[in-house]
Amino acid sequence: MYIIAEIGGSHQGNLSHAKELIHAVKETGANCAKFQAVFAHEIVHPKVGIVPLPTGNISIYDTFKKLERSQEFYQELKNETQKAGLDFLCTPFGLESFALLENLNVQAYKVASPELNHLPLLQAISGTNKNIFLSLGVSKISDIEMALDQISDAQHRVTLLNCVTSYPAPEEDYNLNLLPHLAAIFDVKVGISDHSMDPILVPSLSVLCGGSAIEKHICLSRKGDGLDDPIALEPSQFAAMVRSVRIAQEDPRYLHELEKQYGKDKVQAVLGDGRKRLAGSEMANYGRTNRSICALRDIQSGESLTKDNTVLLRVEKVLRPGLSPQFWPVILQRNAAQNIPAGEGIRWQDIK
Repeated sequence: MYIIAEIGGSHQGNLSHAKELIHAVKETGANCAKFQAVFAHEIVHPKVGIVPLPTGNISIYDTFKKLERSQEFYQELKNETQKAGLDFLCTPFGLESFALLENLNVQAYKVASPELNHLPLLQAISGTNKNIFLSLGVSKISDIEMALDQISDAQHRVTLLNCVTSYPAPEEDYNLNLLPHLAAIFDVKVGISDHSMDPILVPSLSVLCGGSAIEKHICLSRKGDGLDDPIALEPSQFAAMVRSVRIAQEDPRYLHELEKQYGKDKVQAVLGDGRKRLAGSEMANYGRTNRSICALRDIQSGESLTKDNTVLLRVEKVLRPGLSPQFWPVILQRNAAQNIPAGEGIRWQDIK
């Protein structure tokens, strides 16, 4: 079982805090410390507005902007992680952060759920021939198929991580019986990226359902100011998760212990029926937290659509969603049928 401790942006751009987190990860028994290579303009438009999160209502663009750091910062993180005897993993959000990570010669990539349909990013990562972890939050089967179509030799390189894009995510939304179905349908390894609050239930059950990887957020304190700190595990909780997962890995009878602890009804609800669908807690996010074609700046009626004035972004709560990234090559060089405000999604009715 491969256990990924998602530090993400919990370090808040502070190198000493990041190093403290790395050593906390080492003490938990995890295999890997994971980070995020953040450039705000690759993720959302400045007009994205306020987003409600566990830490409160925040300007998501400004929050991402504050996390931007140089390649030297990430090199320090990689060096410290490897010195601690851990694997270094990092999430790119676009081609600029991907290039940064390539310059660091990373050994594998993690693609977050919102970037599952960022086709240019997937194609770039595919060209590296490195292993890839793909999170499946707020996705349908067709989205997974399209993502895997971008990746050469996916059967030998990809691990699909079942995920629920909700913070925190209800344990009952995880539908862990989906894992063996995903493995059979796509002939890849499977696991979970877990945003639920409980350190034991979802991770341990995922092992019993055939998962081979677990990603879960870690922080030094849930009272910290990191974006995901309120839904992350503190080191003692993360260590308890690792111990429980290792037990489940060795003894399938551990299911009965979980049923005693949580109740059979709760366990069955978490296991679900194994059918891939949008979870109830993430349904409203579909098309908003994943990528769509947006106007980078104000586009005038009759103006040609190009890669200089269009972009693939998350629109979140305020801006309208646009067409799926698969249609980006189709709309380029066509003309706008009406004015399109900066940041807004581009729809078929916006194109001549």
